[in-house]
Amino acid sequence: MSTLKGLLFNQYAAEGLTSLVEEMQSKYTAKKGRRFNYNNVTYEVSRPTLSEGTIEYEISSKIPENEIKTPKEMQAFFQQVKKFVSKGEFKPESMEMENIVWDYKNETEKKRDYVKLLYKLHLDDLFDDEEVVKRRNSIREGGKDPDIPHSASTFTATGNVVLADVRDTMKNIARNNINNLIDANKKIKEALKG
Repeated sequence: MSTLKGLLFNQYAAEGLTSLVEEMQSKYTAKKGRRFNYNNVTYEVSRPTLSEGTIEYEISSKIPENEIKTPKEMQAFFQQVKKFVSKGEFKPESMEMENIVWDYKNETEKKRDYVKLLYKLHLDDLFDDEEVVKRRNSIREGGKDPDIPHSASTFTATGNVVLADVRDTMKNIARNNINNLIDANKKIKEALKG
C-alpha cells in the first residue's frame, strides 16, 4: 500500500521529469509525447512510478539502425553504451536492449531497437535535509522562493520545501542520466565512424 509520502513524492517527481522533457524538447528537436531527437537519435523519458519505497523511471534511446545494420553490430553498440553508462554518477538498476515492433498510427510492423535504462531512487534520497532547512529558514526570514509549491496535502512550509526539493532533485538526477546517455551515444557513434 502506498503512503501519503510516496504519493506526494511521486507527484512531484513527475513534475520534475515533465519539466526535464520540456527542457530537452526545447533544447533539441521535439517529437511526440515525451520524446526528443538529438544527433539523429530519439530519446524518451518515462513517467515515474512508485514501487516499494522507490521512484522508478526509464530513459531510452533508439539504436541508430541507419548507421548500424546487423544484429551483431547492434549488440556491440548496446554493450558499449552499457559500459559507458555504468561509469556515470547514477547507475541504472537495469539496462536492456528492447525491440519495438508496432507502428500504431499505420497499424504496421516496424522494427526499432532501443537501449532502455531503468533507474530507481529511494524516497529519502530525493531530498536533502540541509537544503530543506536552508530554504525554509530563508522563507521564515521573509525571503521569497517562487519555486516552492503550495500543496494542500502538506500542513507546513517545511513540507512544501521538501516537495520542491524532491521535484528539483528528480529533474537534476534525470538530466544527469540523460546527458550521460547522450554522451555515450555520441562517443560510440564517433568511434564507429573511425
